[in-house]
Amino acid sequence: MNLAFFGQPLESAIVEEIMQWSDSALEKPHPFFNNLPPCPYARQAWLDDKVAILFKHEDSFQLLYSTISMWQEQFDIAIIIDLNNKQTSEQFHDYLNGLNKVISDGVFIDKDIWLMGFHPDDEPTDFEETVNFDPLIEHEYSMIFVQRLSKLQEAADKLKKKGYYDKYDGLYNAQEIYDLRETLYRRLKNGDET
Repeated sequence: MNLAFFGQPLESAIVEEIMQWSDSALEKPHPFFNNLPPCPYARQAWLDDKVAILFKHEDSFQLLYSTISMWQEQFDIAIIIDLNNKQTSEQFHDYLNGLNKVISDGVFIDKDIWLMGFHPDDEPTDFEETVNFDPLIEHEYSMIFVQRLSKLQEAADKLKKKGYYDKYDGLYNAQEIYDLRETLYRRLKNGDET
């Protein structure tokens, strides 16, 4: 990824921070995930230039809606960096969960999209507390991850068989998120939740 593409120093620094976080935390095997990397497909996505990074500076969620509506197949994931998030962590995640349900109802036409988020006020997981990483910048931001639901769920099903979720399932609402994603995936594939 060419960081010169990003016009503002803050944007370049955030991209660099995300790439370093991915390299140092998400791409290395970890006992918490049965000695698999926390994000087993991240390294290859970066190498194959399949990660899109977009910046949201305004109050509006139009950038997110456009990303959902006009998904670009050359990417595995789009990361929307929200520099203007005024929601609490709970509001932010509730909003994304609600959007996932609306997407599955066909409001955006394409039902094969899944959203996940990171908010700077999220409680760190046990895994995150074991990672030694010094942020590059002081500026806080939220992230919205946009992916193909089918691709993500099919990869999750493979990882589940390898014990990836064994420790993860008992945490906060991880099982609830997995169950919702699986339900919406079944609805996408079967037309219902069976």
